[in-house]
Amino acid sequence: MGIILWLVVGGIIGWLASMIMRTDAQQGILLNIVVGIVGAFVGGLIFSGGSINNAGLTLYSFLVSLVGAVILLAIVNLVRRGSVR
Repeated sequence: MGIILWLVVGGIIGWLASMIMRTDAQQGILLNIVVGIVGAFVGGLIFSGGSINNAGLTLYSFLVSLVGAVILLAIVNLVRRGSVR
C-alpha cells in the first residue's frame, strides 16, 4: 500500500510543480510521478526535516517535496534552455 500512496502523492506533487513552473504541457503523467519522487528526494536533502520519501504524509513533508520538485524543474529548465521561466 505504501508504494501506491508514494506514486499517487508523487504524481500530484509533480503535477503541481509543473503547473507552477509552466511545464505541464511538456510532461505526461509518468514524468510527473518521476519529478514528484525525485523532487521529494531533493527537498529532503535541502530541508533536513523530511519529505514524503522518509517521513509520514504531513503538510510539512508535502510542502518540502513540492519545493524540491520546483527546484528540480528549475534546474532542468536552466540546463535545457539556459534560463529559468
